[in-house]
Amino acid sequence: MIRPASAIAALGCLCLLTSSSSDVVDAFSPVAVAPAAPTRRSFVPASALRAAAADDDDASSSSSSSSSSRGDVSRRGAASRIVSAVSGFAAAFASGYRPASADEGDGGRLIEFEVANLDGEVGNTGTFVLKMRPDWAPKGAQRFEELTDIGFWTDARIFRVLPGFVSQFGINGDPTVQSKWRSKALTDDPVKVTNARGTVVFATAGPNTRTTQIFINTNSKGNGFLDRQGFSPIGEVVSGMDVVDRFYSGYGEGAPSGKGPNQGLIQAKGNEYLEKSYPKLSYFTKATFK
Repeated sequence: MIRPASAIAALGCLCLLTSSSSDVVDAFSPVAVAPAAPTRRSFVPASALRAAAADDDDASSSSSSSSSSRGDVSRRGAASRIVSAVSGFAAAFASGYRPASADEGDGGRLIEFEVANLDGEVGNTGTFVLKMRPDWAPKGAQRFEELTDIGFWTDARIFRVLPGFVSQFGINGDPTVQSKWRSKALTDDPVKVTNARGTVVFATAGPNTRTTQIFINTNSKGNGFLDRQGFSPIGEVVSGMDVVDRFYSGYGEGAPSGKGPNQGLIQAKGNEYLEKSYPKLSYFTKATFK
């Protein structure tokens, strides 16, 4: 569970980038992991974490009701979810972005992901299906399909899972494979739809820096505040969102702000590092077009 904003105030540094034109070091690591091949850290800004934490504070406050009023809370909760959904649509329209579910374009291809280590347990497996939406973000959708074509997602770990916010993946387990994509940044697609729950989006290190890292929005209210920060959905989960919600989250935020995986070390050492230090991470065993 994402904790109150006071617990993550130190994450303000996440909005900083250290860069020269083509040499961007890991802005999150106090020491460069691989000086000969500096890495770019893709992220969702700390402001997004603080906003999600504020939502969590509200939820925690609501859950402190006495047991005698739980029936009323349950009924109010159902009504609240309806109001929340309506509010989400209203907010999206007010901001100029369409709710994803309101757009019924024919879209792109369906991709089925097979997942292992659900809940961090060996033997727990499941599947979910993404639908690419080139009508929303043609460049991003094409890149995701290209990565699927070459088997890029196989054995990739979901290394950053923040419940009620996002689940992030997209660093290949083989550093040699990953290094080939480091310089292949895409120019941005304009944001056409809101970052609703279940939408699939490229993580970035700033404008025009999308390469291979992806996150799935998991907030039940959506993460609409990401729209105006330029995060453009490229597709959506059309089945198996319950599987996405079971990605292992026990390691929390990544290093150095948390105890989770260090992206610089993933880039440098791949799955050798993750399997040894973070064995419970959920991962993809296969991703195929349907």
